[in-house]
Amino acid sequence: VQLQASGGGLVQAGASLRLSCAASGRTFSNYIMGWFRQTPAKEREFVSAITWNGVSTLYKDSVKGRFTISRDNARNTLYLQMNSLKPEDAAVYYCAARRASGFSQDTQGYDYWGQGTLVTVSN
Repeated sequence: VQLQASGGGLVQAGASLRLSCAASGRTFSNYIMGWFRQTPAKEREFVSAITWNGVSTLYKDSVKGRFTISRDNARNTLYLQMNSLKPEDAAVYYCAARRASGFSQDTQGYDYWGQGTLVTVSN
């Protein structure tokens, strides 16, 4: 499956952004989908994941209550609604697809990756 992330940008602290990840090539609903992020100073880290049907979700502790992951299988699109953004949320955000069942917070658990979209949060 090919993934294309978009929606990043420069915002002030406290603002919102919605990231999108468009999938093509294989049946989108077959995959658990996830969002990861990376800065130059850190390894790529897990942010959130969602099951194929959207019923179950998982979040990194620091984004709980501020970020919401969702998907539209009819549109082959994954979303990440990010509210109350903080400077520490600034990173390149990647979407990823996982063929296996069950959640994974490890980059090794995902089989396909998008190219990343940059989120910058200013004070």
